[in-house]
Amino acid sequence: MKPVVGIVVSNKMQKSVVVAVDRLFHHKLYNRYIKRTTKFMAHDENDRCNIGDRVRLDPSRPLSKRKYWIVAEILRKARIYQPLSDHTISQTSTSVEASAAPPA
Repeated sequence: MKPVVGIVVSNKMQKSVVVAVDRLFHHKLYNRYIKRTTKFMAHDENDRCNIGDRVRLDPSRPLSKRKYWIVAEILRKARIYQPLSDHTISQTSTSVEASAAPPA
């Protein structure tokens, strides 16, 4: 089997991730390209993958019932959304109120 590239869709397991791999194939009757998604379980030894990362998978011996791929490398890390904390929001709102108030 050749290596495949996909996007991590779940990392809730210990040392395992679920990777969605998209592929295009030509439908002969409709003369269109169709996109199909296959999900693979993959071994992530150091738990480095997060949801949204683009990874390359290499085949390996069966590691469990459904897991026979290994994360070879992380090609692109996902940009993780970090919500503002309450402290940062309160500082921002007071500075906006202070600048909006007319001088006395």
